[in-house]
Amino acid sequence: MNPNDPSPPVRWLTPKLAVCPQIGPQDIPAIAEMGFRTVICNRPDHEYGPDQPTADEVKTASAAHGLAFAMLPVTPDGGTASDAIAMAELLAQLPAPILAYCRSGGRCVALISVVARMGHPVPQ
Repeated sequence: MNPNDPSPPVRWLTPKLAVCPQIGPQDIPAIAEMGFRTVICNRPDHEYGPDQPTADEVKTASAAHGLAFAMLPVTPDGGTASDAIAMAELLAQLPAPILAYCRSGGRCVALISVVARMGHPVPQ
């Protein structure tokens, strides 16, 4: 995140679904202001060391701003078919618009692509 820009760099996949790189608790107010209702973490805690914010830290900040939060950590390649099914369930159950994040946003895109290829609905 750019410390001079309070909003995270969001890539919209549909009008109700976006991805972005790693966020921290300090990003949640801007995410809430952008209208998101759910945050999904697809990155395992401490994947590349202990300096990244934990999912619990982001979850606590999300709750304080009225956002739903889910953690579905997947591998950098976008995960497995089971991960895609779990993501499909989250996308179907959680309020939109939804923001998913990982290290760069790439694995979120890969995971959501598998969800769509498997025939599961993606928030539109």
